[in-house]
Amino acid sequence: MVVLKGIPAIISPELYTLAKMGHGDELILADVNFPVSSICRFGPTEIRADGLGGPQLLEAILKLFPIDTYVTNAAAVMNLDEADQRRQLSIPVWYKYENLLKRAGLDVCF
Repeated sequence: MVVLKGIPAIISPELYTLAKMGHGDELILADVNFPVSSICRFGPTEIRADGLGGPQLLEAILKLFPIDTYVTNAAAVMNLDEADQRRQLSIPVWYKYENLLKRAGLDVCF
């Protein structure tokens, strides 16, 4: 149960860390294959959102979080490896991210 009004129910108390973020801070929404635990061992904060899909989480975050328009690339997706690029592998979730970011006022194209 969320006590504050207007906060999407999937935003856990840990995700209130978003309120502390400022210019230059980065947020990574990653799947299970991202080596988050080893990267966060000596620096960034790991906040788990197990069971939530990336688009679902991004949509909730965009309701609360302003996108920094003072940077060249305010949003990005990981690059495909060379073999997947040669195969022209399509990543359907990227189109969902792109649409969500455009609705939030960010001009992106992945």
